[in-house]
Amino acid sequence: MNSNADIVQTNSIAASIASNAARLSEALNNHMRNSFQPDSRKALRKFHPAEVSELTGISMSNLRTRHQEGDFPDVETDSRGRRLYTAQEIDQIRHVMAKTGRNGETYLPGRRENDALQVISIVNFKGGSSKTTSAIHLAQRYALRGYRVLAIDMDPQASLTTMFGYRPEIEFAESGTVYDALKYEDPVPLSQIIRKTYFHNLDLAPAGLLLSEYETETAYALQHKVDPPFTQRLAIAIDEIESHYDLVIIDCPPQLGFTTMTALLASTGLLITVVPSMLDVASMAQFLEMAGETVQTLEEAAGPIDWNFLKFLIARYEPTDVPQSQMAGFLRSILLDQVLTTPMLKSTAISDAGMTQQTIYELDPSQVVKKTLTRILESVNGVADEFESTIQQAWGRETD
Repeated sequence: MNSNADIVQTNSIAASIASNAARLSEALNNHMRNSFQPDSRKALRKFHPAEVSELTGISMSNLRTRHQEGDFPDVETDSRGRRLYTAQEIDQIRHVMAKTGRNGETYLPGRRENDALQVISIVNFKGGSSKTTSAIHLAQRYALRGYRVLAIDMDPQASLTTMFGYRPEIEFAESGTVYDALKYEDPVPLSQIIRKTYFHNLDLAPAGLLLSEYETETAYALQHKVDPPFTQRLAIAIDEIESHYDLVIIDCPPQLGFTTMTALLASTGLLITVVPSMLDVASMAQFLEMAGETVQTLEEAAGPIDWNFLKFLIARYEPTDVPQSQMAGFLRSILLDQVLTTPMLKSTAISDAGMTQQTIYELDPSQVVKKTLTRILESVNGVADEFESTIQQAWGRETD
């Protein structure tokens, strides 16, 4: 039997937790307002000619010539007369080149007639495996490369949503998340909760704590045979907006529950992130074993599940760390060409950018040590470009 003293202490701890939550929330609000002044919303920087050349494949000389000939839109120039491009202007240039350039179709790499929407789940069983970091950098890179991208946050912790400048515990406390499209009672069309972002060609289906209800509701729905089952709910939701996008990138929660399985069963391909350490690899092995058993059970009940590809990404990699290098080699010897050749390096540039909910694509190059930025851009762009080849192959296209 609890004494009055025990009850008072419990109440005191509960009050302290609530108080700490309120203080943290207010501090984060202030931090975000200061980071994204003057309107407290994120905005995307402009890009330099060298970046436009790298993103589009247009040479610097051709870029200058086409501007001089009036083929490309007029853009802002800085104090030194260098052109600065918005993401929208880069997209306009792509479309001009698609009509007038050699091999025009290469400037628009997204879906063509009869190409299926590619839905890619980024997964791992363990937190801290760069799942969200990989998801947002891939989504942004592909948007800048000319794809129409939808990012779906399937993690109730909503880190991906936060990276887009939202405060999910405030803005999506009661509604407005992907949960609204998945719930078993009165679901809404996915299009109603999708948000346009500050990033051209990149939309977001946000998450929030309410999404955690999906786990318990799905258990109840299975007991009572509620249709459609969890195995189909996200796939059905995505069907409604399928024609609007080339790629869907899903950030999954770090556990193999109904939410993750719902995402996996709506996917056409999987990317599993893994940090090359013994503990992380052991955790991934458990994840793969459990996922394999679960998928096999579902296949016996509902028919074959056919993904176009399964790839592994070595993340938070430090090349000078000998044990990591050995573990990366071990992974490649076992998983062979399923492991992407290019690893995602561990970098202070990524962690520093994350302090203001930014990625390396959002950072102004002048604010980062050039050598540091060049190193991490080569890594992240290398990962994205290699994985892009996998996507293109899923559409039956030849890649270099």
